[in-house]
Amino acid sequence: MATPRAPPQAAVPGGGAGAAAGGVTMRMFHGDVFLGEAEVFPMKQGAEGSLPFPSNEIRISHLSPTSERCPPLAILQTIAPFSVRCKLQAKLMPPHPSLHRLYLTCFNEYKSAVVVVGDEELHLVAMPSKVEKVPCFWCCSVRSGIYAASVGMLNLRCLAIVFDLDETLIVANTMKSFEDRIEMLSRRMDIEDDPVRIAGMSAEIKRYIEDRELLKEFIDTDTVTDNGRIVGTQKEEVLPISGGQERVLRPVIRLPERNAILTRINPEVRDTSVFVKLRPAWEDLRSYLTAKGRKRFEVYVCTMAERDYALEMWRLLDPEANLISSHNLAERVVCVKSGSKKCLQNVFKDKGCHPKMAMVIDDRLQVWDEKDQLRVHVVPAYTPYYAPQAEMANAVPVLCVARNVACNVRGGFFREFDENLLRKVFELMYENELLDLPYAPDVGDYLVCEDTNFAPNNKDVAPIPEGMSGAEVGKRLNGLAYPRDQKQIPSSTRLSDDDGVALRGIPGGTNIQSNGGSLATTPSLFVTVLQEIGRLCESRVEFRSTVSSGKNMQFSVEVLFSNEKIGIGIGKTRDEAQVLAAEKALQNLESNYLSFMAPVAGVLNKDVNKPPGSGNGFLEDITLSEDISMEEPSGSTLKEQDHSKALDRLSSVISLIRELVRDAAAALIFHFSVLINCLEDQHVVFRDQVRDSGSALNGEYHFQAELGGQILGRGIGLNKDFAKLQAAEEALKTLKTTTDPQIKKHLRPMQQLNFPLYPTQRHRETV
Repeated sequence: MATPRAPPQAAVPGGGAGAAAGGVTMRMFHGDVFLGEAEVFPMKQGAEGSLPFPSNEIRISHLSPTSERCPPLAILQTIAPFSVRCKLQAKLMPPHPSLHRLYLTCFNEYKSAVVVVGDEELHLVAMPSKVEKVPCFWCCSVRSGIYAASVGMLNLRCLAIVFDLDETLIVANTMKSFEDRIEMLSRRMDIEDDPVRIAGMSAEIKRYIEDRELLKEFIDTDTVTDNGRIVGTQKEEVLPISGGQERVLRPVIRLPERNAILTRINPEVRDTSVFVKLRPAWEDLRSYLTAKGRKRFEVYVCTMAERDYALEMWRLLDPEANLISSHNLAERVVCVKSGSKKCLQNVFKDKGCHPKMAMVIDDRLQVWDEKDQLRVHVVPAYTPYYAPQAEMANAVPVLCVARNVACNVRGGFFREFDENLLRKVFELMYENELLDLPYAPDVGDYLVCEDTNFAPNNKDVAPIPEGMSGAEVGKRLNGLAYPRDQKQIPSSTRLSDDDGVALRGIPGGTNIQSNGGSLATTPSLFVTVLQEIGRLCESRVEFRSTVSSGKNMQFSVEVLFSNEKIGIGIGKTRDEAQVLAAEKALQNLESNYLSFMAPVAGVLNKDVNKPPGSGNGFLEDITLSEDISMEEPSGSTLKEQDHSKALDRLSSVISLIRELVRDAAAALIFHFSVLINCLEDQHVVFRDQVRDSGSALNGEYHFQAELGGQILGRGIGLNKDFAKLQAAEEALKTLKTTTDPQIKKHLRPMQQLNFPLYPTQRHRETV
């Protein structure tokens, strides 16, 4: 339960500093019951400040649902940021008893009074005031119906997750699609000269033929022969969806060892039989979504497939209707016309969720509306025929990675909601300004985009599409041939932002990327911290990578921060190039930060006197079309920053770093550099305990800090920098508390060491 706000205490009557001067008197009603008169103050002057109430009266239709832990203003700021249209307060003192009762009910029970105007709801939020016993409200506008749905989700700490079907969770084929794919591969083999590729295509055709024969047997006999064992059908009842339908029994054969299911869309028409392969680890992801009966996500489906097919595929994935109940199925399974863009606004047309509170799992990014792409976690396309071992060859299967990403997204979203938004909302008073409202979290903040732009060279042959999708489904199930365009290999894969929640040390909690259908894990401190910086300053971090077509086959990765290039890495693998690019980006950020922080913090950095290069101030070795000059802020500038600046999209990376001085990720990077430099100034030596062998012990790195031959601290980590940082922290504590004269005689004045370690324990846990 959230901490109650303080009741109104004594300030200045009127709309407060945030409201335009000059109030308008309006009569207030709850239904037909007169509540009294109120003075209404628009938030802006001029045409933009026109009041939202028709006929110059305020007629409340109903009260919002009770919120158990979240005050209405926190909910409204999450789903409709900075939507305060006006302020209003009782005109007469003492106020009309009915108005006073309404105010106390809304204030104490976390309700809002709702005025309906067309398809918009105006929520009157009871606010505490500095003026004693004055009923006063902020009026916020939001799309009709979305508030009621969001109350429950935010109180239950629940988000929404939207799944694509084909090549994301399943691959399905009919007899016709099997035959088309076999024919397509056969034509490719006829013109192929490379014996290795011919062997690969031959094995792929064999897998198609094997499953096609199982499907044919199912069509003919309602049985299949699996490894010499005859398996018969089971009649599975299809639960009626809302609106009612006749009872349907479908013949189904489940082959769990093959991760496959055979079903018949229309039980009366054998040619509508489908062979379905389920993506491995679906059960792990499904179990997370429903673990211990706690609803972590509201589940939706958005697909370009035909509706009857989509409903049956989802039934196979969720046979007990634990993820989507039968009465919600009609609204939760959304079918988009093939060739159209998917859009979260259309997915939630029943107003069941706000797009800011939803994440998407899909194998293609570009099928989504551009404004929703930041909320998409892109998974490699499921290719069980082209690369049957790709899913299980990784340490963590693709859908387990998606589970970890979902876990981190949810943890990061509600940590921001609880620790920032809720706390600051409880401090707001009626007299505050609009710009005093805190930033509201967005699911997109916790998904980091990687644009791979991988272009195969002339020796690479893309796999053919393995299942049906879009308009093809309806054609196939009606027995019609349909020439299908090749489905593009996913060009983007989002990286999960390790946000300090569960599943630490598992991919999805560090750094996952698509790489030719397989996943590579990169437990790099540099990548993790860079992602955290992007999240904290509400900015997009992109890793754009390409591969050369030359003999060396080197990968090049560029890091873009708010569309500014701040780092480049080149390596033999995409992982290596990405880590190098992230390290370079952090070095550039660190160098620029320390250069203007030195006068303020008294920090001496070895590279601060380095002359500025061309370009954007971060990439000295990159020539850009024009120079971007940077202004060095003074110490007073840093101290005088106003909260309202958080509302503006920061225009340069320098101002981004300035905003991050007090945040965890920046504290980690800059604390590391400053601490190491200060200790080295004290003649502290850092020794790599495995420097002779040149390799880590058991995958770990061991460092110790020494002064005059005495060990001051030790550090262990999976990363050299992290191990060195641990040793440095322990050494600093020793130096600040030691009474050993043998150590003290080596020390210079300690004023440079008087700065804190991590701001909070949570910041350490972020790493």
